[in-house]
Amino acid sequence: MTIEDFGARVASVWQGLRPSTRGLVERALIAAHTVAAAGLGAGHSRADAAYDARSEWELSRLLAALDERAAEPAAPRLDAESARELAHVAETCAAVLHREARSAEVFGQLLERALRARDYRRVDALAEAISARLTPTEMCELTRYPRSDVRALAQEALLQLPTGALISLLGDPVDAETARVALEGQADEYDSEEARLIVHALEQVDDADEDDL
Repeated sequence: MTIEDFGARVASVWQGLRPSTRGLVERALIAAHTVAAAGLGAGHSRADAAYDARSEWELSRLLAALDERAAEPAAPRLDAESARELAHVAETCAAVLHREARSAEVFGQLLERALRARDYRRVDALAEAISARLTPTEMCELTRYPRSDVRALAQEALLQLPTGALISLLGDPVDAETARVALEGQADEYDSEEARLIVHALEQVDDADEDDL
C-alpha cells in the first residue's frame, strides 16, 4: 500500500517532506522490513548523515499525523492490514526520531507517546537520552511541557547536570527560575556543597532586594 492510503492529512504531510527526509523514512522502512524478513530482533540502523533540525521537525509532523489518523474515530475505518501498516510506519518514524531528536518539543512528543502506550522501556531509554541529547536550555524547555509526567522526567534530568551548567543558566531571563529549582534539588537531594553555596548566595540577594523595597 502507499502513504496516500492512510488519508488526506497523512498524504499532505508526506508530500510536504523534502526528498532527503522522505528518503530517510523510506530507508528506515526498508531496513525494518529486512530485519523482520530475516527473522531477527529489532535492529538499529546507523545514524543518517543527512539528518538535520528541519528533518526532525518534518518527521515530528509526520508522526503526529500518523498517530492522529490511528486515533480518529470519525475517519473511515482502516482494515486490519492497513492498520498494521500504519502502526509500522508510525513506529519506524518514531524510531528514527528516537535516535536523532535534539529538541525539547520532539522529546516531549516521543515521551508522551511512550507514556500513553505504557511502553516504560522506551520511556526509560528516552529519559536516559535527555541529558546526552538536549542542551541545558532545551532541557529547561522540556520542564515546561504540558504533561506533568514529562515535566518530572525533565526535572530529574536537570538534577543530573553538572552544577556549573545550571549556574550558567541563572542569567537567562527565561530559564533562571528553572535552573534555581534544579540547584535547590541538587543541594537538598544530592547534598551538593557547590549547589548549596549558590542557593545560599541567591537567597542573600533576595533578602537584600527585599530590604531595599
